[in-house]
Amino acid sequence: MRTAPHANQTKQCFTVIHPFHPWRGHRFELIDSQRRWGQWRVYYHTKDGQMAYLPAAWTDVGAKDPFVEQAQGRAFARVEDLLELVRIVNRECK
Repeated sequence: MRTAPHANQTKQCFTVIHPFHPWRGHRFELIDSQRRWGQWRVYYHTKDGQMAYLPAAWTDVGAKDPFVEQAQGRAFARVEDLLELVRIVNRECK
């Protein structure tokens, strides 16, 4: 007999897989996933108990990125990613 709703459900976790994210490789308990502002987001609790989210595409929960699948680890980044990195660096250096 269950005494709490969803008591038999196991916890779901996700791993950050974005190549440039500082938490790459870290696992978090998945609290919820919702489509917001045109993209899927995964929600989790931070160390201090705050609710936070990441784009699902930055995690192993998100849909597989066609570029990543095709590159199979042979390419470090897409041209678009490198151009965005140049824009960020140029903005920071001014």
